[in-house]
Amino acid sequence: MSFFPPFTRMVKALIIATSAVFIVTYLPYRLFGWQAPFIYLGLQPYLVTHRLFLWQLVTYLFLHGGFFHILFNMFALWMFGPDLEQLWGESEFLKFYFLCGVGAGVFDVALTTLFASPFSLTIGASGAIYGLLLAFGVIFPDRPIFIWFIIPIKAKWFVLIIGAIEFFSEISGPGSNIAHLAHLGGMLVAYFYLRGSGLSGRMQLRYEDWRRAWLRRKFEVYMRDHERKDDPDRWIN
Repeated sequence: MSFFPPFTRMVKALIIATSAVFIVTYLPYRLFGWQAPFIYLGLQPYLVTHRLFLWQLVTYLFLHGGFFHILFNMFALWMFGPDLEQLWGESEFLKFYFLCGVGAGVFDVALTTLFASPFSLTIGASGAIYGLLLAFGVIFPDRPIFIWFIIPIKAKWFVLIIGAIEFFSEISGPGSNIAHLAHLGGMLVAYFYLRGSGLSGRMQLRYEDWRRAWLRRKFEVYMRDHERKDDPDRWIN
């Protein structure tokens, strides 16, 4: 057990890539007012539907609007991503991350075009992050999450609370600077993908197999240590 998870390969690569893009886009914007990367790489429904800027459904995940914006997303990726990557494998984890991110973008474009301004701009990896959060709550429902590092709450209840907050924030406060639609879209895509593919069930079985193997190894180590204590004169190779 450790308080913080390890840096797995894909989680580390995503954090490095996202941070690098943040540095080369946000700092010039703050220093010189250079908005071109946000216009062409951020997610704008009008450009996606009328100009076919389809790459924006991917590139918007790597743009962020401030230090705390990227800090929260990358911290959440580090907290919830490694367990899923270790369970699924690198390729499946990366596929799921972008599936949630792109799906959240499609969800945002569709509903924003219908009910809001098609010229709004959405940036950030939150859609993918919320998808990872839902997957974590589904696969590790009883894993404790410490809010503010103090208050423990089971992952399944944490996910339900976060989803409810996003839903009521969207219906009660439209026009805010937070893309609640993208957050909800990422969670919905994650839910239907896990449910439709049976991935959550398979991963849960793999997790249980891994846990049984881990407990068996601990028991074997304990028995070996116990035998050594019982026979201190025995040669150990």
